[in-house]
Amino acid sequence: MVGSSHEALHRIFQKDPTLLTKALQKVLHVPFPEPREIAALNVDLTEIEPVERRVDTLLRAETDEGTYLLVVESQGKVDERKRGSWPYYLSYLYEKYRCEPVLIVITQSSKTAEWASRPIRFGFRDWHSLTVRPLVLGPDNVPMIADERQAEKDVPLAVLSAMTHGRGPQAPAILEALAAALRTIDPDSAAVFVQFVDSCLADPQAKQMWRDLMTAIQYFWRHPLAEQVREEGRVQDRQEMTLRILEWREIPVPDAVRERVQSCTDLDQLATWAQRAMHITEPTELFTSD
Repeated sequence: MVGSSHEALHRIFQKDPTLLTKALQKVLHVPFPEPREIAALNVDLTEIEPVERRVDTLLRAETDEGTYLLVVESQGKVDERKRGSWPYYLSYLYEKYRCEPVLIVITQSSKTAEWASRPIRFGFRDWHSLTVRPLVLGPDNVPMIADERQAEKDVPLAVLSAMTHGRGPQAPAILEALAAALRTIDPDSAAVFVQFVDSCLADPQAKQMWRDLMTAIQYFWRHPLAEQVREEGRVQDRQEMTLRILEWREIPVPDAVRERVQSCTDLDQLATWAQRAMHITEPTELFTSD
């Protein structure tokens, strides 16, 4: 299982390597050639000397223009030590494989993305012996996919969107669109993507909302998350989900609305209210069609 956002942010590219080249082409607008084949490589860069060095994810992409090594680093915060280790990784990989290495950094933080995108230069002011220019994927350039049809067209990209934008006022729409899109793919892949998103949602409200959505979709009954949330009580979960969505969208909830939701024990009715809560502008509209 994926236990952290750090793991999920780079392992998604192991699950679907083509997502990485699509991100380079469509998000960063880098003219990376279309791969004929992509294979995962050993991430251990440890030398004979007892110094352990590992990249997060390492892929080899075979293209008509040559072979490239795609080095994916998941970065949670600013870490100046990386400005020494990243050039080392690239130099070592080129020496070992004699293939052109490409560094891609993925982060959930705009501040970290800005820091990571700065070129790393070694040498003196007017002559740089070595320059490293990381390609950075983060909340400022990964598209926010909040439309169900758009999410269905490219589920891995929608997963990446939820992993990088799973906070703030757009989170409910993004997570709802992804939840619907996951029903269109095979169950095993969907279960893996569910775990990736769950690991990356640092905001407690967003994480609980995601788990509520997954509970409401019986399709995911086999996933470990289902067992965890089932124990909390399905009726109570759906009651709280509806109210949380309204609060998350900063819609005031009068006592009368809260009491009506909390007194309802009909799972289907609660599911309907939770869906409406994603779109209404006034709390009383929750019951308009009832």
